[in-house]
Amino acid sequence: MSKSFDMELFLAGVLTGSHATRQRHIRQAKIIQTEIAKRWQRETPWAWQRKHVAWFLDHRLGERSQATRYYYVLTVRLLTRRLATSWVFNR
Repeated sequence: MSKSFDMELFLAGVLTGSHATRQRHIRQAKIIQTEIAKRWQRETPWAWQRKHVAWFLDHRLGERSQATRYYYVLTVRLLTRRLATSWVFNR
């Protein structure tokens, strides 16, 4: 039995701001993680490729409001910073 991935611990080094903001980023990162895991069976952010995150932003958030997409892009930028990658998402 494997231990589940702790998104809060993963993002701890890059999270800043108020408690509510940190909780929102953690909640959204867990949603991103769940959707990518369902679609591609990639359980941790270390296994993700740029196409996985781009798919989430394009297909899972396509019908959402502009404000919702904006907040998810902020969370994706935190994930990108934590992964130390140079992925750029202009949404």
